[in-house]
Amino acid sequence: MFFCSLALLVATVHAADGDDTRQLASLPAAAESTLRAEMRANLLALNEILGLVASGKFKEAGQIAEQELGVSAMGKHRDLPFAARPGPHMPPAMHAIGMDGHRAASEFARIAASGDRDKTIAALPSLTSGCVACHYVYRLR
Repeated sequence: MFFCSLALLVATVHAADGDDTRQLASLPAAAESTLRAEMRANLLALNEILGLVASGKFKEAGQIAEQELGVSAMGKHRDLPFAARPGPHMPPAMHAIGMDGHRAASEFARIAASGDRDKTIAALPSLTSGCVACHYVYRLR
C-alpha cells in the first residue's frame, strides 16, 4: 500500500512540475470518460475489499474482487458504441496491463475464497500492482 501511495505521489508531483514523462494514451473523449468512470468504480471496489479484509470477511472480499475487478468484470463496455469503449483505443501495452490486472484480481479472489487470512493479506498488493503500473506509465491528459 505504501508503494502505491508513493508511486501516485511521485506521479502527481511530476505532473504538477510539468515534468510528467508518462506516455500519453490518446483516447476518444467518450472512451476517456468511460475509462475514468471505471477507474473511480475500481477505487470504490478496492476500498470495499480492504474494509472486508480488515473485518476478516475474506470470502466476501474475494467475491467483490472477482465481480468488480476480476476476469468476470471484463467486457462490461462491449455494448457501448465503439468510440466509448476504452480497450480498443489503448496502446497495446496499456491494454495488456489492464488484462493482467483483471487476472490478478481473479487470483486474489481465489485466494480470499479459501478464507486463509495470511495468504489473503499477502495477496492484497496484487490488487493494486496493475493500477500502479498503468498509472505510473500512462496518462490520459
